[in-house]
Amino acid sequence: MKHQLDFEKPITELQKKLEDLRQHPEAHSMAVSFEEEIIQIERKIDETRRQIYSNLTPWQRVQLARHPKRPYTLDYLTNTFTEFEELHGDRLFADDRAFVGGFAKLGDQRVVVIGTQKGRDTKENILRNFGSAHPEGYRKALRLMRMADKFGLPIITLIDTAGAYPGIGAEERHIAEAIAVNLREMTMMEVPIIATVIGEGGSGGALGIGVADRVLILENSYYSVISPEGCAAILWKDRTAAAKAAEALKITAKHLHELKLVDEIIPEPLGGAHTNPKATAATLRAVLIEHLNELAVMSPAERLKKRYEKFRAHGHFLERAPTPAEKAAIKKASKKTTQVIATSPAKV
Repeated sequence: MKHQLDFEKPITELQKKLEDLRQHPEAHSMAVSFEEEIIQIERKIDETRRQIYSNLTPWQRVQLARHPKRPYTLDYLTNTFTEFEELHGDRLFADDRAFVGGFAKLGDQRVVVIGTQKGRDTKENILRNFGSAHPEGYRKALRLMRMADKFGLPIITLIDTAGAYPGIGAEERHIAEAIAVNLREMTMMEVPIIATVIGEGGSGGALGIGVADRVLILENSYYSVISPEGCAAILWKDRTAAAKAAEALKITAKHLHELKLVDEIIPEPLGGAHTNPKATAATLRAVLIEHLNELAVMSPAERLKKRYEKFRAHGHFLERAPTPAEKAAIKKASKKTTQVIATSPAKV
């Protein structure tokens, strides 16, 4: 199996055994008929696949979200939408190819679609900057969203980025300001907005097109303030602790839905969206149309009010008194800090 992930090895081994049996049936035992043995292996493959993909860890879901065969924005523009007409440029600096956007139809509804786009090979990844946009990408997205708001067209965004590009050029052209302006403007647009995380949802780079009336996420996608590797490097000083970080960050679709940070989880075929892209695209289309119909009956004032309340409700936590053990740990840490300060040499 090409692009095999570590946890998929048991399935691959069974598939190799099945292929070998079909090519060289004479080399296998005749105690069981050829057809019966094939049926047994096929059943074992199905059972193993269900067992593995029904019990994925957060880190394994991150790996699926990054699978090189996973459908990207352009794939969904082909299979979920129709009559897509791409628009280019931010009218200020350049055309950032990490963002794809333009007019399209979702069912019978005219919409504006904007999404981050990765490449399939090295050449395309360089063209698309690995899906990490520069400031001009966010300004292009904002230009298209303002156009949609002007003409009363719903906005659909597809998020699949490890994050905005952090290079010197991006900083010189004010990447943080570009994302901040998008956040502000998206809160005030009167048309319906639906954002969907289709792969990676990394940091402010994802949030720059993620302020929406409805935030959806594909089953094997993730949405996080930082990548698991980045979190591991900061907290454990070791990027190999990414699996531990993924668990702690609560970044999977299930965790995000429980925390009410996303509105709906869109199911994927067993094994991930890349195993049946057309089926995934059809499911996405149905879910988007359903949410768009619900938003369409609201007045602009009602949508704006609910959008504001939605994001204001994020990040609420309940506090409790520390346990005796926690109090002792806090006291011990405080005492140790005091001792270090007391014994440190004075600086002139």
